Amino acid sequence: MAPKKKVDEPKKIILGRPSNNLKIGIVGVPNVGKSSFFNTLSQTDLGKAANFPYATIDPEEARIPVPDERFDWLCSVYKPTNKIPAFLTCIDIAGLTAGASTGAGLGNAFLSHVRSVDGIFQVVRAFDDAEVIHVEGDVDPCRDMKIISTELRLKDIEWTEKALEVCKKNTRNAGGVSLADKAKKEEQATVEKILSLLRDDNKDVRKGNWSNKEVEVINGLNLLTAKPITYLVNLSERDFIRKKNKWLPKIKAWIDENNAGDSLIPFSVALEERLVRMTDDEKVAEAESLGLGKNASALGKITTIGYATLDLIRYFTCGPVEVRAWTIRKGTKAPQAAGVIHSDFENKFICGEIMSYEDLKEYGTEAAVKAAGKLRQQGKPYELVDGDICYWKSGQ
Repeated sequence: MAPKKKVDEPKKIILGRPSNNLKIGIVGVPNVGKSSFFNTLSQTDLGKAANFPYATIDPEEARIPVPDERFDWLCSVYKPTNKIPAFLTCIDIAGLTAGASTGAGLGNAFLSHVRSVDGIFQVVRAFDDAEVIHVEGDVDPCRDMKIISTELRLKDIEWTEKALEVCKKNTRNAGGVSLADKAKKEEQATVEKILSLLRDDNKDVRKGNWSNKEVEVINGLNLLTAKPITYLVNLSERDFIRKKNKWLPKIKAWIDENNAGDSLIPFSVALEERLVRMTDDEKVAEAESLGLGKNASALGKITTIGYATLDLIRYFTCGPVEVRAWTIRKGTKAPQAAGVIHSDFENKFICGEIMSYEDLKEYGTEAAVKAAGKLRQQGKPYELVDGDICYWKSGQ
């Protein structure tokens, strides 16, 4: 008997917009340190940090360099005139209160701003400070997380119910057995499944088990709970240094019960505000004096994990003029990756000459990589791997 042909599994479609220019929003109830965090992360004073609710109304935006040892090493090898790392775009969004899904506080504006981003940094307050008022009267991070989770879910239920009404209207008019009529019925079934998960199972959309066709429907709805969340727990400087806080085990338990698998990162805005005013040498000295190694800041870790939650990877172009990291979505093929630089590279794509960062690090020079047979020519079907170093060839 002839051997059976290997059946390739269909490529898994990712939740979210099919774009390389993705953004992450900083979300939380009022007065948990969102704008102060944004200011230290972006090293600006764009975020309006104040001791009262709704100090932030219009969202602010900043591009944050993503730390990468590979990029630093490539710059040391090529010694380029220009050094351009990968960036994560962050948006500081107004605080959310209970009832936001029905328009309370800045609810409607807030939720529209959350809808426009692709991922969420949820800042959770786990420090006591009598001078920083809490909109709910006292500090209770689990209650705050529940408020935001509930409001995002309620808004998604509202939008999904409206989408279901449209689907039902379309399927009433689709009495035939054509492919178009079948597609309308399948879409309605998917929307009903989404609504059941949100309303009956009390789960976020990103925690569902979805087929590729269902993901396409979800992406068309742009739901809030389909966006990845990273929980950033804002501690006092003392608690962060001693790695101990009464709320952390409760926060971890809440995430495990309600959104298992989401990242939790403890940090301290108070400490970050001090560090951001120091030189690099002063930061190292301060970290060592606090017993935190050579780097006391959590901002690099936060940025890196935020970048990864959006399914973003980077490839490099290198030369004496410029070393640059280009951001693409995981699973991007060579022509589309080249098109991030210029649309002509995609439209007139011929091939890419590609080597891995690991091979260049091992062999030391491009000539040595080529001599070892590790420089590959890749055509249109090739999916880029994080850390590829690329030279694109295109037609005239």
